[in-house]
Amino acid sequence: MKRIILSLLLFACLASVPFFTKREYIYSVVILICLYTILSHSWNLLGGFTGQISLGHSTFLGVGALVFRYVWLQGVPAYLSLGAAALASLVLASIIGFPSFKLKGHYFSIGTLALSMIAFITIQNVFPGISFVPQEYLRTYSLVPVYYMALVAAAVTIGVVYAVTRSKLGLALVSVREDESAAESVGVNTFKYKVISMSLSTLIAGMGGGVFSFYVASYYYYVPFNLDYSFDPVLITFIGGPGTVVGPVIGSVCFVLLKELFAISLGQMNVLIFGIVFILTILFLPEGLVGLAKKVRRSKKVHVVESS
Repeated sequence: MKRIILSLLLFACLASVPFFTKREYIYSVVILICLYTILSHSWNLLGGFTGQISLGHSTFLGVGALVFRYVWLQGVPAYLSLGAAALASLVLASIIGFPSFKLKGHYFSIGTLALSMIAFITIQNVFPGISFVPQEYLRTYSLVPVYYMALVAAAVTIGVVYAVTRSKLGLALVSVREDESAAESVGVNTFKYKVISMSLSTLIAGMGGGVFSFYVASYYYYVPFNLDYSFDPVLITFIGGPGTVVGPVIGSVCFVLLKELFAISLGQMNVLIFGIVFILTILFLPEGLVGLAKKVRRSKKVHVVESS
């Protein structure tokens, strides 16, 4: 209950930010944190909770962005367009993603990576141009509506993941991650739960694509299909803590703030820095910052018990 109250207070504080400042840089930072939280939790549901290491999430983000921009420019309200973006990603997953579960282990990862590469090259060739918003919209352009959409979408995402972790579904997903063969032997339909995990994951990724498309006024169509959006959520989730609710949020905050800092001071070297951070995290903090915090709390308790 404490966590829910704290989360609601944090949401209220973030929702009140536009009433106290008009600085668009602050809006952009919060929007990016929300966007990466959405994308990372999308990956976390499939990779962190279910143990299916996907490297193809940029495909679902990109399809969400593509559909959102098209539907929105037809005059459909932004939040309804966001729903269409999420559903489009789910449809793509049902056509292409679900059959990939026939592959297991690293073959699944390679298969999803191949999917994202094919999607990137296809979009780059089929839609080589730039997606623009109408001039009328640019005249009154403001980041405030984008800010609230990103905030609401991130809150919904975290709420869904939290609900999953507190349900039988979450227990089933974790059993698939821990030992798929053992889960099958006790009657768990592993394929069914992997499909459910993939469905939720792609719905959330498509929603993230909608937020991206609403945020960026003009961009090349292939940009949200870039492989960065397949690898970044993996890095973020492992920094924060895979298989946790708060881990991707912490990871997103660290990632966005450090990226802003490194991009200014180091330029393109920031890619190398994040690569090193990822390797060190895997080696020394396999449970991420959340796992480190738990270890610190445990060691304090042991110290207190020993001293008493």
